[in-house]
Amino acid sequence: MPAPISIVIPTLNAGDSLPATLGALMEGLHAGLIRELIVSDGGSTDQTVEIADEAGAEIVTGPPSRGGQLAQGCAAAKGEWLLVLHADTVLQEGWSKSVGDHLSTGAPAAFRLSFRASGFAPAWVAGWANLRSRLFGLPYGDQGLLIPRAMYQKVGGYRDQPLMEDVALVRRLRGITLLPSRAFTSADRYQRAGWLRRGARNLWTLTRYFLGADPERLAQAYRR
Repeated sequence: MPAPISIVIPTLNAGDSLPATLGALMEGLHAGLIRELIVSDGGSTDQTVEIADEAGAEIVTGPPSRGGQLAQGCAAAKGEWLLVLHADTVLQEGWSKSVGDHLSTGAPAAFRLSFRASGFAPAWVAGWANLRSRLFGLPYGDQGLLIPRAMYQKVGGYRDQPLMEDVALVRRLRGITLLPSRAFTSADRYQRAGWLRRGARNLWTLTRYFLGADPERLAQAYRR
């Protein structure tokens, strides 16, 4: 019987972070969980594609839009389950047991968020994200998303939008479980902008999206 999970990772100049992300996935391969690795690249000019190729990934390419890249990557997947990860997210050791134990439930799931940084601010921001995920079923993409492929297709999959593609999808899902394992993500953007300022900006962006703001305009403001 084929392994159940297709890993899908969107990339754009992720050469510095991708090796650690891929390295953490090896235990899933040894556990017989991973059927294939799909890297959906948005036109990287660094070593991203070479790193993915050396890891044995199937590489699909397209314009640099995370929603579009994810839609294209998931469309190429053949596994019964999709595990969507950001290129700077490293899964906690032991994640394969958590995922393996979860598959029989048939429910979508996300990992608990942690940052690769220490101190009160990273713990507070991650704690809020995990609380939001438990109370409102609203994990972000940097927590990873594990979803049956049939369910993904039934709800319409990822939309081709440059921002909030993760929110647009998880709002159409029901019963998202928070797994006991953690997804460690980069803290670079928070450290550059300041934890409080970045957290407030993310919350304001989410609020504007819920109020109907155009994702293209939100993405332009988010990147400034």
